[in-house]
Amino acid sequence: MRPKGTYTLRFGILMVALCGCLLLNISLGSVSISFTDTLKAIFGAEIQNKSLTYIIWNYRIPKAFTAIMSGAGLALSGLLMQTLFRNPLAGPFVLGISSGASLGAAILIMGLSLFSGILSASMVTDVSLALASSMGSFLVLFLVIGVATKIKDTMALLIIGLMFGSITAAVVSVLSYFTNAEKLQQYVYWTFGSLGDLSWNQLGILGIAILVGIGISIFSIKPLNGYLLGEHYAQSLGIHLKKSRFLIIIATGILAGSITAFAGPIAFIGLAVPHLTRQIFNTTDHKILVPAVLMYGSITLLLCDIVAQLPGQAEVLPINAITSLIGAPVVIWLLMRKRKMIF
Repeated sequence: MRPKGTYTLRFGILMVALCGCLLLNISLGSVSISFTDTLKAIFGAEIQNKSLTYIIWNYRIPKAFTAIMSGAGLALSGLLMQTLFRNPLAGPFVLGISSGASLGAAILIMGLSLFSGILSASMVTDVSLALASSMGSFLVLFLVIGVATKIKDTMALLIIGLMFGSITAAVVSVLSYFTNAEKLQQYVYWTFGSLGDLSWNQLGILGIAILVGIGISIFSIKPLNGYLLGEHYAQSLGIHLKKSRFLIIIATGILAGSITAFAGPIAFIGLAVPHLTRQIFNTTDHKILVPAVLMYGSITLLLCDIVAQLPGQAEVLPINAITSLIGAPVVIWLLMRKRKMIF
């Protein structure tokens, strides 16, 4: 484990990269806006075309902030799960929390079509979709917490979480089978993920949820370091296993659930970013890893969003597909180059 001072340069580089990616993300899009006009609009200077200022402040900046918060939150929830289960394949989806959010969205979108005579399809709005997804993710979270009070084995909890994910996926499949083509297309579109549909008010709610999740994670840094040494050793350090496990699960649920509710399911970030971060920082100390994955996750999702929005084109690619298409080969290359996974 390196002294903390040796990481200052790396954090400085990440901060510069984050600021650079943020400006690049805001300046690129379907409408061509010069980098100079982008900077003027951000810092309140007057530009000739007023509509460009409106586009930047009401579409591009909220989307960039959504990418920063979603990337940071998903990467942190992945780190929490990999440490808790001491499993490099764990991620925010292993406890079925994201599947629960998908179930909530599926019930709202496709379940309504089964009661078309009673409930109107107009109830499916961005707000109701976010609420339904949140309720689904927290329902699964409460079920997992309830099971966690009965089970001491962390690996058994991991398997039960995967089973919850399978159950919710099965219910979504049944709904998909009975729904009509229009509703099925609407649900599939939601599963693509989107960073560009949030208003400033929704962004504020998402920001509060992310801050709460980060706060609980920072409070859990000592238990996280203890879990890497094994539960028995962590217990000998005075760590309360049951309490710390609840806190880690709740933090993951808040982070992954709120992001999936507002931005849809986004793959790869939670699984891969912790591994990429460990390759750069070469440490297992969570005092270093937690801020590092927050920054690295934000940078990664900003870059993926730049590719997804196809600068200069009217079309936008699904962010959920881009994160996997770009990220997976990078992880494979890094692991083959290093020939060793740091965990």
